[in-house]
Amino acid sequence: MARDPYFDILFEPVKIGPVTTKNRFYQVPHSCSMGAAMPNTTAAMRGMKAEGGWGVVNTGLCSIHPTSDDLPYPYTRNWDEDDIKVNALMADKVHEHGALAGMELWHGGHQVSNLYSRENPLAAYSRTSATPDPIQSAIMDKSDIKRVRQWYVDAAIRAKTSGFDIIYVYATHNYVFVPFLSSKQNNRSDEYGGSTKNRVRLLRETIEETKNAVGDRCAVAVRFCADDGIIVDGKVQVEAEEQKEMMGLIADLPDLWDIGISSWSHEMGSSRFVKEAALEDYISYVKSITSKPVVSVGRFTSPNTMVSQVKRGIMDLIGAARPSIADPFLPKKIEEGREEDIRECIGCNMCFAHNWRCVPLSCTQNPTMGEEWRRNWHPEKIDPKKSDDTILIVGAGPAGMEAAMSLGKRGYHVLLSETERELGGRVIKESKLPTLSEWNRVAEYRSTQLKKLTNVETYPGSHLKAEDILEFNFPHVVLATGAFWRYDDFGFWNAQPTAKLTAKDKVFTPDDIIKGNMPTGRVMIFDDDHYYMGSVMAEKLIENGCQVDFVTTLNSSASWSECTAEHDMTQARLMKLGVNFIMAKTLKAFDGSKAILDCNYTGQKQEIAVDALLMVTCRIPNDALYHELVSQPEALSKAGIKSLVRIGDCLAPSTIARAVYAGHKFAREFDEPISGEVTFKREKQFLGI
Repeated sequence: MARDPYFDILFEPVKIGPVTTKNRFYQVPHSCSMGAAMPNTTAAMRGMKAEGGWGVVNTGLCSIHPTSDDLPYPYTRNWDEDDIKVNALMADKVHEHGALAGMELWHGGHQVSNLYSRENPLAAYSRTSATPDPIQSAIMDKSDIKRVRQWYVDAAIRAKTSGFDIIYVYATHNYVFVPFLSSKQNNRSDEYGGSTKNRVRLLRETIEETKNAVGDRCAVAVRFCADDGIIVDGKVQVEAEEQKEMMGLIADLPDLWDIGISSWSHEMGSSRFVKEAALEDYISYVKSITSKPVVSVGRFTSPNTMVSQVKRGIMDLIGAARPSIADPFLPKKIEEGREEDIRECIGCNMCFAHNWRCVPLSCTQNPTMGEEWRRNWHPEKIDPKKSDDTILIVGAGPAGMEAAMSLGKRGYHVLLSETERELGGRVIKESKLPTLSEWNRVAEYRSTQLKKLTNVETYPGSHLKAEDILEFNFPHVVLATGAFWRYDDFGFWNAQPTAKLTAKDKVFTPDDIIKGNMPTGRVMIFDDDHYYMGSVMAEKLIENGCQVDFVTTLNSSASWSECTAEHDMTQARLMKLGVNFIMAKTLKAFDGSKAILDCNYTGQKQEIAVDALLMVTCRIPNDALYHELVSQPEALSKAGIKSLVRIGDCLAPSTIARAVYAGHKFAREFDEPISGEVTFKREKQFLGI
């Protein structure tokens, strides 16, 4: 198919200083938690994006010196000559597909603790580390300032030697430059403090010296903040007169401006709170200040929105982190007129969650993310079938749909049955809850792909029993029947159910709410799951006129959503809705009119009058069908069933991302020889190397 001419503007080349990108698709710097310890994994992942058509592909944080040590968070490193060859792996992979490679040089200032290097953090003033560690930074004197500038220059030269085309000076997110730039933070009395000109001095000098060192061949980009960091009522304020003044002093000095905002949770906000192109109001002034190209982000998944951003002069290059993770081939699909094949980012921030947990990133939509090198998985290619066996998949949730789609693309004949009238399982059901509508994209993408596969048959509204499966005579049966929520207090805090719940008719789970079986009056949510479900349930209950008490065994609501950068927004939203929070308490009893809680620290009891109880604790695999079948080995043999397996939540209830991954992994490994206990390559480090 030919691309729509309306999108031609996205494929125009853009000159960035001494280099030119082939199109406007720009993978901005983003962390992947692979870092210096996993250079092959990093190179393959970034190289895949270049293959997918991104014109520029950047590293994530790349430390320039041991005083910028972010461990345990894995980062790319550019400290000395030993790092040149390692970093060249990525540049080479990116160049193989005609893209430009960028390196985001970074010094963390007071934001790091330097636990690995044990060097003192350096900053404009002495301040407690932004990490949980009780460590303060040393005040940078003029010799320190000179050294930091030289570290940037030396790292830029090494990046150039590694083959990188764009070199970043990272001047936002409160790293080393920001306390100098900000009038609210900078209280210095020397030439690096006071007036705006003085506060911009360090950034100006670093840009100039970096350009002098590498500007003959490399573009120098500056990552800069469009707002002044003021947050009121949980929202970043658009006013940014100070930022405009600072940019005006150095407007045309860099070759590229990469513009974000100060708040991580807004800049890369989850789709529950932040929608596509949400940064426009903050960054729209930048093009009026500089003649240099501008790039920014906005979780862009719609090609029409991308075109609009360029045509209206908001930005020159379409920046993306999460959309490039969800679909590394997004540019190629637009170029080839296959917009319906784009795996649209759902904004769940599972990618960031893995970075927060210091492990290689993964993605709900793209199960091959992070597996490009270690498993040799390609997001658009899969090995052909190895037999003519047919496969019955029972359950069309995220695991079942992914398995059916991927097996179908391999060429296998697949039957996919689903009890409900609509494919999608938990994804469809949960996407109808408050704030989760974009999660429906997981099912929509797979439904679209399944319709294109003539060798995959889908049977919604088909409730299969054990005797039905035995009659079908399929050689392989896959059960992806999901899981359901428990009615008791077994969960994160309690290793066994202990609460005395005598009024069973007034105890509910999220499954009841999703089905429309709603409590009334004052409802207590007991959340021992600590992810999104408890807070979403609270909103749903309030929508239906309930008063909500939110009890959690931890010290804040939805605490795991710290990992997805949405915890603060969740807390603020529920507070505004009038939710009554009760922290660090365990449920001990409920009799239909009152609940009794125990304090986790003191054991002190608390009695609260409530009309109903909603338990958000733990899920039980829906595996009764599996156990019924596996208990009949003779019947299985007679029916010609060679294999019977469980995948996804039916085997191990988890996130939607894990369910999708399970379905994909099953499809990849089906009929394939598996050798050894470790089935993926590892980045091995040997003594003396």
